[in-house]
Amino acid sequence: MTRVDLTQLQLFKDIVQTRSISRGALQNGVTQSAASQTVQELERCLGTMLLDRSRRPLEVLPPGRLLYDFARDVLRRNQDFLVTLEELKGGAGGTVRVAAIYSVGISDMSRLEEEFYRRLPAAQLEVSYLRPEKVYQAVLDERVDLGLLSYPEATRDVIALPWREEPMVVTCAPDHPLAQASKVHPSDLENTEFIGFDEDLPISKDIDRFLRERGVRVHVVMRFDNIQSMKEALRLGHAVSILPSPMLREEVAEGRLSTVPLDCTLNRPLGIIHRRRKTFPRAAQVFLDLLRDPAA
Repeated sequence: MTRVDLTQLQLFKDIVQTRSISRGALQNGVTQSAASQTVQELERCLGTMLLDRSRRPLEVLPPGRLLYDFARDVLRRNQDFLVTLEELKGGAGGTVRVAAIYSVGISDMSRLEEEFYRRLPAAQLEVSYLRPEKVYQAVLDERVDLGLLSYPEATRDVIALPWREEPMVVTCAPDHPLAQASKVHPSDLENTEFIGFDEDLPISKDIDRFLRERGVRVHVVMRFDNIQSMKEALRLGHAVSILPSPMLREEVAEGRLSTVPLDCTLNRPLGIIHRRRKTFPRAAQVFLDLLRDPAA
């Protein structure tokens, strides 16, 4: 074991988590050939097979699972050590890595970024925008410190914290008949042309549940996996949708779309996720405190 270094452990951990040598290599910036050679070197060093490469996805053998658990613990302790060392040295900077769903909003993130740098000027904020399942995976793989997404769910390895509730509103083009209403009852949507989210997304399931419980059937003409595409389709067509109100400020202000409140409550919950038992770098803790600060 004395000849196994942290770089090898990180690569092996990523290969096991992705069940793919090529994807593990990509995450670590090495070639597939180099990643295969690293696995072979680990197997030679440890005197046992770690992976069954004949299967797709590859199968992790019991010794490989043991090494994976060891690697995860060692890498986490190494990260904890570096964070604590930085604190002892009085480091004022550091980097916080955040993965967010697209609909968190660039404008919202810009305001958060401005306040973050006011609180911690020497730090760095790195934000990547991903689909919800990839936000979870980035948190699980510890490629990011925090994840921001809707309908957060805690798991054995992930903690979910509430962040904010966004009211959902009926959205349509300004010349749509419903655009003139002061409020919309769900029954007003019966048999309307409707633009929905992809069926596998939590927000789609929530809207479908909301309509189903009220006995309302809509005619879904299109589905998308992102709000920006839905807004464009609404602007150019005659359909309606139900979307989070904060995501529509710019289009409503410029007269490109109209929103009408529902006469009953439907909110989209946003939350923060992170790895359990995670030691946060100072920058990540400051950003987490900012997210949870009502005044911010």
